[in-house]
Amino acid sequence: MLVIEVSPADVARTRYAISPLGEAVQALRVAAGVQAAGPLRPWADRIGPRYEELRRAVPAVGALTALFRRGAYNADFIHPPPTGTGDDFAAELAVVRATPLRRVHAELARNLAGLRTPPRYVQRILDGPDVLDRLSDAIEATWHALVEPDWPRLRTVLERDLVRRAGHLAMYGWAAALADLDPRVSWHSAGPSGTIQVRTGPRSQRERYRLGGKGLLLMPTVFGTLISYVEPPWPYALVYPARGVADLLGPPPGAAAPQALGRLVGAHRADVLRALAVPATTTQLVRQLGLSLGTVGGHLAVLREAGLVTGIRTGQAVRYQRTALGDDLAG
Repeated sequence: MLVIEVSPADVARTRYAISPLGEAVQALRVAAGVQAAGPLRPWADRIGPRYEELRRAVPAVGALTALFRRGAYNADFIHPPPTGTGDDFAAELAVVRATPLRRVHAELARNLAGLRTPPRYVQRILDGPDVLDRLSDAIEATWHALVEPDWPRLRTVLERDLVRRAGHLAMYGWAAALADLDPRVSWHSAGPSGTIQVRTGPRSQRERYRLGGKGLLLMPTVFGTLISYVEPPWPYALVYPARGVADLLGPPPGAAAPQALGRLVGAHRADVLRALAVPATTTQLVRQLGLSLGTVGGHLAVLREAGLVTGIRTGQAVRYQRTALGDDLAG
């Protein structure tokens, strides 16, 4: 159990970031079968041949997957939290490549402790003097092969989640911001302060940390699950599953997509309604659905007239969300 003490000053210092490099590493976990695909099964099925080709072309990808563990330590230098707002894969990869070799060896040794002996080719890569370069190259190849082709749509989902969560924290406080972050995360109030509690395992020891006015870094993920960063040199951070991932990347090959809603309101209009499980602007829907601006705008107008969606102006943009009737119909 992690207990993170939070003061009122930490609300203003809490920040949000998107990590393309983190998404690449997490996508590799799903593609390799280390992490259950869940709602991403359509993506995993579609990406399977591309992943096998990646493994053949870049042997160090196999070394990366050999390091992946569930419920135990994974080397931090492979997936460091971004120092700024993120959304720059090249900048994040440069941080990985700059990791001191002593830290690389120490974290790899900690990562491998208790694991079965890896294949010989993996051991040669991990023991080699160029291990950092080869693992960094593998992350870069993974990004280009598995994530970059879908990145505009993925980024849209992450951006929408960040806007929603930042608004909840600013308006309603930590309880609202953490309410649906992950079932293992909870907020416990103590006057103007409180604690964020993260269940890390049934037998884990209670570890206590204090933000101390530095705030928390929150990072949504499409491919990953809950990850906590509480060890130096990284900032305190939580990676959590973003809302609106289901149906994002299409049905499995050969599978029959749900047809009832499409027959009722039209296929593309149904896509727009389902995509509004998380509020979005017209531009975000265009990126996510791959439709033209005029098409999405026309569908939103019809859905709004029918009482299925509503729009709220924020600055120069209008953010659309489903009404209660829209939720019932989409469900």
